Amino acid sequence: MSAIAKAAYFWRSAASGLRHAPFVHFIAVTTIAIALFSAGLAQAMGRMVDALIGSLGGEVQVTVYLSPELDEEGAEVLRERMVAASGGRASLVPPQAALERLARELGDLGEALAQLPENPLPPSLELEVPQERRTPGALKALAQELRAMPGVTGVDYGEEAVERLSAISKALRYGGWVAFAVVLLATVVIVSATLQLAIYARREEIEIQKLVGATDRFVKAPFLIEGFLQGLLGAGVALAGLVTFERLVGPGVASLFSFLVGPGGMVPLLEPGLALELLAAGCALGLGGSFIAVGRFLRV
Repeated sequence: MSAIAKAAYFWRSAASGLRHAPFVHFIAVTTIAIALFSAGLAQAMGRMVDALIGSLGGEVQVTVYLSPELDEEGAEVLRERMVAASGGRASLVPPQAALERLARELGDLGEALAQLPENPLPPSLELEVPQERRTPGALKALAQELRAMPGVTGVDYGEEAVERLSAISKALRYGGWVAFAVVLLATVVIVSATLQLAIYARREEIEIQKLVGATDRFVKAPFLIEGFLQGLLGAGVALAGLVTFERLVGPGVASLFSFLVGPGGMVPLLEPGLALELLAAGCALGLGGSFIAVGRFLRV
């Protein structure tokens, strides 16, 4: 039998197997689809949280408080050093300018500041850091570097908010990987179990093939193709589910995240790269489950 004839036979046999036990294969396809849908949704939500953190890092203003004893020349020297350290721009805010700004922000309550015997605000430098240094880790490292400079009494960049969001992002990612590993294991077990039922239903056909000299590879091939098709179908269902979810729930999520990160910060739920990853994962799950199932059967 030629290679083309063998391939045609394998694909016909796999298609026949799918038609032979539709309910069994429906369970396997549904299991794969649920696992991939959950994984794709978790990946999309992780990207949205990362976009929120990046946007927060871009909006945070790095304010460096200077010692009141520092003169104008010393403040200018510090400004130049901070520009060199951050790679961005820095502007000096004198105490009187800071007090006037605070009074404007307080509105009617700002009149009470005029009754203060002296200005309690220190001079400060406001830093505008480049985009690549607006991540939580980069901001924290920059703040530590700035605090070590002489004449600096404090650095504020919204550290608590940035650290909390960073911790939430890490927890989501670690939790997502653990959940995905559990779901992956359960999916492989369920897929292999359902395929074993399908293989057992065709045991007489397999025994006849073995009697006429068919090798294990020849027997395995159609079932591996069945698993591949199951995974492909499951991935297709998962992608369809994600598209439907994005159309139904996406507008509400988009409005929420556009409010938090701005209109340009929203990331799409289903990207081409994620779709290809889910297709590849589905095929791998189907092949893995079928490989385990047919291997067990042939060892019996």
